[in-house]
Amino acid sequence: MKQLLIFVQKEFYHVLRDKRTLLILFGMPVVQVLLFGFALSTEVKNTKIGILDQDKTQISAELISKINANQYFDVDKNLKSINQAENSFKGGEIKMILVIPQQFTENLILGKKTQLQLITDGTDINLANQIYNFMSNILMDYYGQRTLQSFSGVQPEIHMLYNPQLKGAPNFVPGVMALILLIICVLMTAVAIVREKESGTMEVLLVSPMKPSTIILAKAIPYFILSMVILISIMILSVTLLDLPIKGNLILLFLVSTIFIITNLLLGILISILTDTQQVAMLISLVGTMLPTLMLSGFMFPIENMPLPLQLISNLIPAKWYYEIVKNVMIKGTGLEVIWKQTLILFAMMALLFVIAVKKFKVRLE
Repeated sequence: MKQLLIFVQKEFYHVLRDKRTLLILFGMPVVQVLLFGFALSTEVKNTKIGILDQDKTQISAELISKINANQYFDVDKNLKSINQAENSFKGGEIKMILVIPQQFTENLILGKKTQLQLITDGTDINLANQIYNFMSNILMDYYGQRTLQSFSGVQPEIHMLYNPQLKGAPNFVPGVMALILLIICVLMTAVAIVREKESGTMEVLLVSPMKPSTIILAKAIPYFILSMVILISIMILSVTLLDLPIKGNLILLFLVSTIFIITNLLLGILISILTDTQQVAMLISLVGTMLPTLMLSGFMFPIENMPLPLQLISNLIPAKWYYEIVKNVMIKGTGLEVIWKQTLILFAMMALLFVIAVKKFKVRLE
């Protein structure tokens, strides 16, 4: 134990004496949380739209006023013809046009079939779908009760569970947590043993009485402590800056995060064992872990929409299971009875990586 503590202390010296590395370790989580929480948010806010009002009645004016007062849309143009609408789209001035047809108010009062036309800019299909859904909800809220009663008497009432304001933070924060912890844990530990090889101090470790498992633990412990500090900082930023409360059990979230952190640390150490230079270790860490995490974890793209082979490969990505766990615990407030499967898979990955790392550790220099 004394030898382990001394070796851990040495690793801490390696980390703490490099000020630039410390800046990256603690600055990157803050920057990414701010970027994904504010700059890269998928929320629809102040989207410029145009309105072609062919009805020109008090009711249509009230509708335009309601839309303009909403935080999601900004009525930038009151159009006079459909040709003017097409020119506005080409110039990129607006993203959507609402066409209020003639006799709209009359049909609405008489209970006849009433339609509003929504024309969106399809060059950005995701944004087009989002603003269409937002506008549809506003129109349904304003006119839905009156029009639907005239047809069937059914009044749909829409509730968005867990994220009624449709904010981007509940979607991004779990993914950012997985991405940051993976990058820091894998990237930092990937160069740990390689650095010993390049500096020539690996011979000292090999002739010491320390076992390979002890060396791996000593390499991982400092980065584990730093990762836990970074995890706490991400949670604090999420609660304070992004107004995203943690609805589930905080202790459970920390325990599962611990398993995920250890899994990533072992993955980084395994990469370090199998490579001979820091450049190769860093390249494998970035390309082999960060890109699959972005593409196949469900953070950026739904896994259900991917081809079957990619869906199967995504099961090998630890971040996929951690992302599901954080969403359930942090956003939905669920417990272990819901996330036990994902937790068990993460634990199995951690145990397997530890066994492989110990087996692959070379006690002789080539």
